[in-house]
Amino acid sequence: MALKRRDEEHENHERWLVSYADFITLLFAFFVVMYAISTLNEGKYKVLSDALVMAFRHDRVVTPQTTGVAPINRTTATPFPQPLRQKLVDPLRREQERKLLDLASKIKEALAPLVKTGQVRLTQLPKGIAVEINASVLFAPGQASLQPESIDALQAVAQVLTTTSDAVQVEGHTDNVPIASAQFPSNWELASARASSVVRLFVASGVDAARLTASGYADNRPVESNDTPDGRARNRRVTLLIIAGPADGGGNGGANGNGSGA
Repeated sequence: MALKRRDEEHENHERWLVSYADFITLLFAFFVVMYAISTLNEGKYKVLSDALVMAFRHDRVVTPQTTGVAPINRTTATPFPQPLRQKLVDPLRREQERKLLDLASKIKEALAPLVKTGQVRLTQLPKGIAVEINASVLFAPGQASLQPESIDALQAVAQVLTTTSDAVQVEGHTDNVPIASAQFPSNWELASARASSVVRLFVASGVDAARLTASGYADNRPVESNDTPDGRARNRRVTLLIIAGPADGGGNGGANGNGSGA
């Protein structure tokens, strides 16, 4: 008897659906990852990434049982909120301002007679104090050696400075009247030498030399017009800039000066 012919197997024309389903799954995963990244939450991205890796590896995902303990937040640590950071900074700033005001009060007390006559002016700066001393109090005209009567006043200031670690910049200033002597060819040398004289006295009085800087500016930074005698007298000065905070390096004698027999 003739054997029945085996029915021909039916050809499956829908195999493309398997590839299509895989493609749709991968596309979905891709957009989920893109969405997670767009939220800029590193913690969520890490959780999602771990979940996807485990899913594609066919790893078993264990769902934690409820134990009454909240799950750990895996997001990265966030900085202090602005109000809290401000609370931390403000006390330091207030303490610094308090110290500067206390320092200014002590210097004003040490130079009280000169402050009363207008020969010394104190100005509060954003981060320090400026003590302006008229050059006529410290030096003879055209000279850079401290006069004996000015030494006691500067030594009193030096004693106040020894109680702090703030940087101190000593600036020499002159008017615009030229000077030409054997000792000082120009006002640059005169202004610098006067600033250096004050620095030397401070060092001899116990102020750390690393905190001090001597600079000369001649007539390049006037505070009054040089058109009048009073204005020129005001411009002939030595200014102590006391900056809150320790100095960055050692003192040095600047080369700026331009004024006349201050």
